[in-house]
Amino acid sequence: MRNFHFAGRSTVHAQNAMVATSHPAAALVAVDVMRAGGTAADAAVAACALLGVIEPQSTGIGGDCFALIQPKGEGKIVAYNGSGRAPMAANAEWYIERKINSVPLTSAHAVSIPGAIDAWDTILRDHGKMGLDTLLQPAIKAAEEGYIVAPRIAFDWKNGFEKLKNGTNTARYLLPHGKPASVGDVIHQPELGKTLRAIAKNGRDAFYTGEIAADMVDTLRGIGGLHTLEDFAAHSTETTSPIGTIYKGHDVWQCPPNGPGITMLVMLNILSRFDLTKYPALSVERFHLEAEAARIAYMMREQYIGDPAQVHVDVAGILAKEFAEEHISKISMDRLLDLPNVAPPMNPSTVYITVVDKDRNVCSFINSIAHSFGSAIVSNNTGVLLQNRAGGFRIQPGHPNCIAPGKRPLHTIIPSLVTKNGRALMPFGVMGGQYQPVGQSHVLTNMLDYGCDVQEAIDMPRGLHYEGVYQLEDSVPAEIVEGLKKIGHKTTSVVGPLGGGQAIWIDWDKGTLVGGSDPRKDGCALGY
Repeated sequence: MRNFHFAGRSTVHAQNAMVATSHPAAALVAVDVMRAGGTAADAAVAACALLGVIEPQSTGIGGDCFALIQPKGEGKIVAYNGSGRAPMAANAEWYIERKINSVPLTSAHAVSIPGAIDAWDTILRDHGKMGLDTLLQPAIKAAEEGYIVAPRIAFDWKNGFEKLKNGTNTARYLLPHGKPASVGDVIHQPELGKTLRAIAKNGRDAFYTGEIAADMVDTLRGIGGLHTLEDFAAHSTETTSPIGTIYKGHDVWQCPPNGPGITMLVMLNILSRFDLTKYPALSVERFHLEAEAARIAYMMREQYIGDPAQVHVDVAGILAKEFAEEHISKISMDRLLDLPNVAPPMNPSTVYITVVDKDRNVCSFINSIAHSFGSAIVSNNTGVLLQNRAGGFRIQPGHPNCIAPGKRPLHTIIPSLVTKNGRALMPFGVMGGQYQPVGQSHVLTNMLDYGCDVQEAIDMPRGLHYEGVYQLEDSVPAEIVEGLKKIGHKTTSVVGPLGGGQAIWIDWDKGTLVGGSDPRKDGCALGY
């Protein structure tokens, strides 16, 4: 039963199919697709394509995509890595010679090849019944006929004003009338609509070869980029097996590196050694343990994770019990661990979509342009806003995440899936850049340790220990903030909310689906 003293929304229930997204229009499109006979994968792509138009600060066809898919909720789980690579001319020495010590986030150097379109195409080939020709139609309509700006999107647009004012083509495309879009404004993006039409007609090749690719390359090279048409034409999606760990008798799955899902798994391995139920869900001890687990896991990620196609990443070793043990014994309840400071390079924006269809095909799907409004570079004539995911690289020879030709950067976006005895229980995700591993651990422990339903688990106040400071939402009670300070945490209140989550719980016994969606975003869970 819902705990009604915490005023949040209630869970959404359905028998046939369910979706949860960060915008009601996207959730509705996903339901429409499934009612028309589409699969979970079809629904996710259609919803995501639409979000790439109507939530431009978070996602788009100029970004990357990761997904976990489990056919019928009990088949083999497949991981899709749709992350783009650095241009073949991008070697560390080139940057060092020019005294560029880190990748500037609004430069052409921050733009890796966008992987989303090829990932969508690959996922649909494997798990879809419909093609891009059908599934891009709602996005095309929104771009050409106009869409209404929702409140959270307007908030982000206002925050991005300076960046958009100074970007490449962004004032022309994304500042109608010279100012940020506000709630209720109707926005048209005809150039983006035309680009989407070309992809709908001619498939993924329309994006990676020909006029559209040429326009992106011309735009990037015009501002100092190293990109070539060959870089775009060579892009492909990697299909792999997921990596996982066990928490409270449940299997938790993530995409392997260069995805950062391993960070969340290390956090769970640490937290599994403590009985969180000894402490209330909202307590100094619980927030302290979560912060310590995060600090250890993030330190691991910054030291050891890169693109496994180019550097050795010891996934098995990092997920082994011994790795967590080494630090667990040092965790104290009355002071902070003495750890080296790590400064991850990015704090991006994202959309996460979870879908379960009538056949119980499960799709955990995430798509991002990295920072809010990406690189603030819009391709000259296509309306494509390009990601700044390559800003996640280091320019540090010898580091596993050092930029190199054709290399994929350490990512931040992680779709997750919880199973039990091989059966899907909950495809879920928490958006919000560096917050994602912490957010997923927080939501999952809210459910498995504290008995929350999916909506309560998402609603619960959040904190992120990041770069030496514990960022806490205003809803974290004052006495917890004081208690954390007493044991040595530097705290600060976050301006915007931390992340945004979506989850669907599959109740196999009742044959029903339970959805939850984050009030920190504009979206909802919908089912039929």
